[in-house]
Amino acid sequence: MAKTTAPPSRTPRATSSAAAARRRPVSGRRPVDVRGWLGGIRLSGFMVIMMGLVVLAAFVLVPTIGTYVDQRQQVAALEAAVQLSRDEVADLESQRERWQDPAYITTQARERLYYVQPGEVVYLVDDDLPPELEPQEQEPVSDELQAADADWMAKLMCSVTEAGLAQTVAPVTVGVPDPEPSPTPTP
Repeated sequence: MAKTTAPPSRTPRATSSAAAARRRPVSGRRPVDVRGWLGGIRLSGFMVIMMGLVVLAAFVLVPTIGTYVDQRQQVAALEAAVQLSRDEVADLESQRERWQDPAYITTQARERLYYVQPGEVVYLVDDDLPPELEPQEQEPVSDELQAADADWMAKLMCSVTEAGLAQTVAPVTVGVPDPEPSPTPTP
């Protein structure tokens, strides 16, 4: 009786893995047999028709979905505009209610139009400071004690000696600094 060998697909794993290791390139990647892979794909007529329908459905639905998303964005923008308009209407209605109060009308006439009651004397003080030089609101004074970063006595003495050694005297300004600092002559 002649000894027959098993077909190559039925060989034991040790033999096939050793043969595969010999066939592998040095880089560690196995070559891909594209013809074998494509040959394993079987397409039927039904499968081709179904794939065609899926592609057709995608072409039909993608623009529809895009239109739907655009319309949802427009609806959201319009709802935000309506809410903003409602807030403005509520604000205007509250202002209308305030104007029904005689005390509010009197206050507005005094503040906006400088109206006074008969017999009252009004003094208007014109503020001549530009807005950037007006005193700003200060933060409240802290109740906590903090250590000074530098020696205040040394800074005071430095300031006094610099003022005493200055060659020119700056004119006294009351509340308004010079627009441009005048250059001090150097000896």
